[in-house]
Amino acid sequence: MTETIIPCPDLDEALEFFTRRLGFRLDMIFPADAPRAAVVSGNGVAIRLEGPRRADENARAEPPRVPIISRVDDAKWISGRAGMQYRDLIPGRLAGRLIGSHIKVPGGEVADYVHYHKVAFQMIYCWHGRVRVVYEDQGEPFWLHPGDCVLQPPEIRHRVLEAAAGTQVIELTAPADHETWVDHDLRLPTGRVLPERLFGAQTFVHRKAAESTIVPEEFGGFESHHFGMTTATGGLAHVSEARAATDNAAYASDGLNEKSIFLFLFTGRVEITAGAAHRMRFTPGDSILIPPHYRYSLTASANSEILRVDI
Repeated sequence: MTETIIPCPDLDEALEFFTRRLGFRLDMIFPADAPRAAVVSGNGVAIRLEGPRRADENARAEPPRVPIISRVDDAKWISGRAGMQYRDLIPGRLAGRLIGSHIKVPGGEVADYVHYHKVAFQMIYCWHGRVRVVYEDQGEPFWLHPGDCVLQPPEIRHRVLEAAAGTQVIELTAPADHETWVDHDLRLPTGRVLPERLFGAQTFVHRKAAESTIVPEEFGGFESHHFGMTTATGGLAHVSEARAATDNAAYASDGLNEKSIFLFLFTGRVEITAGAAHRMRFTPGDSILIPPHYRYSLTASANSEILRVDI
């Protein structure tokens, strides 16, 4: 169907009018956090609703070449898809290349639907609580517990079913602005288990905290728990969790990293020195994105746990 474009000052009100009052169905929403566009259809027509554009949209053509920091104490939560609350972990979003989100999932049944994302990379890590999800051709629904993580390959159909009170997850997605499409016809679960199935040249990964591979000393004075996503993404991303076994565990980068490095602190205390003079202390909930070829070092208190994503 040819889309008719309707500008609207309040996207939420427009969606409420078309879906609740006129009986149109939601087909697409963009982006998942703070949506500003949506496609609805009904009665043989499709309508694209376009809300106001962000003031900072397309403000920078090139990503910054200095570390990007997000402090949990400065968090600004915004409403997103399916009643979830989003906190931006990568201000500026690398000029549209990458988004990091700290997400609060409402407890109980989640007002979600079978959908998929047009992305190149997407992972979700369960930090607090637990959330029940189901994925296309990956068997019955299952719970993500703290420390569990999934790689959602491009356009895999999935749905968030329910969550415990206080559930929080960390999500990284590339590109930052991507479309979320509703699949009105597919029913999940599909009744099949196809772990080797390719979705956009990637495979689905469900990493359970209790089953991760430990690689001592890979991350300086830490033990590193691999998530198995390097092979699954064809080398696009490497995901691991570093744990400090002793107090003042230290690591120093040689600056040869060709990928951006995202670090999110789960527990403990970390001090990061980046560049010549930037010394920063991090507490749980803080994060930093370090650009390629950037020298940095860090020290951590005993039992500190850090999520690391090289992408």
